[in-house]
Amino acid sequence: MPELPDIVVYIEALRQRVLGQQVRGVRVASPSVLRTYDPPFDAPVGSTVKDIHRVGKRIVFEFEDVLYMVIHLMVAGRLRWETPKKAIPKKVGLASIDFDSGSLILTEQGTHKRAGIWLLRGWEGVAALDRGGVEPLEVTAGEFGKALRSENRTLKRALTDPRIFSGIGNAFSDEILWQAQMSPVKRTAQLSDEEAGRLHEAVVESLTDWTQRLRDDAGDDWPTKVTAFRPDMAVHGKYGEPCPRCGSPVRRIVYASNETNYCATCQTGGKLLADRSLSRLLKDDWPKSIEDLEEA
Repeated sequence: MPELPDIVVYIEALRQRVLGQQVRGVRVASPSVLRTYDPPFDAPVGSTVKDIHRVGKRIVFEFEDVLYMVIHLMVAGRLRWETPKKAIPKKVGLASIDFDSGSLILTEQGTHKRAGIWLLRGWEGVAALDRGGVEPLEVTAGEFGKALRSENRTLKRALTDPRIFSGIGNAFSDEILWQAQMSPVKRTAQLSDEEAGRLHEAVVESLTDWTQRLRDDAGDDWPTKVTAFRPDMAVHGKYGEPCPRCGSPVRRIVYASNETNYCATCQTGGKLLADRSLSRLLKDDWPKSIEDLEEA
């Protein structure tokens, strides 16, 4: 699932290409991608892009006459920048927004089509889609700690809950917890003020660093390497590989279709997280799939 760093870089690339441009056409290959019917999907045609915003993991196009188009990529949705009026690819293509300079094409791999497009009048409709989590790069350490302790959850669940924090998902939560050297199953109520501050520092450092890495990787080109699994990640997707800090093999917790990676030496005092009590904990606190993080 594209997370805060991916969405920020997408928006920066879009602003370079379409800000101030008129929409020449909206094409829909898969009607299931449309989550609203009024205004109609082609309402932006002829309108100028005034701004592009991020709301959680959503990309929001602002047009004239308080018209907004919201795109949520969910897990497998991706954006392509192609030549003007490029054909929407079969099987994976969902929709296209056409400009004089090029076409923005929304694709989604797999059989489960969860990516969505909303057309809304007024910012109130956009705000209603916001899950309410605080912006992790905009709050103070005290505000971060207050949000973190708003519910007694595992750290993994708290970081990925869009009602608590905006824009953090499965991949970067693993990297953040590794950076902070904290267990993914430690409860938020058990954190000291020092630990909460250390986690806040890890969130800021990790998200800022990864945003810059993705920005540098794309350069002036369109960001095409939007993936949850990157070779320079420390632990996410690195099960069995050596931890870059201590060299111990990266471990994993598998619950339903969700997986968390961690270093036992760095994060849990050498304890492997794989016992019956943990399974009960995950059943109570963790979603069964990444999609559930957004849809719960």
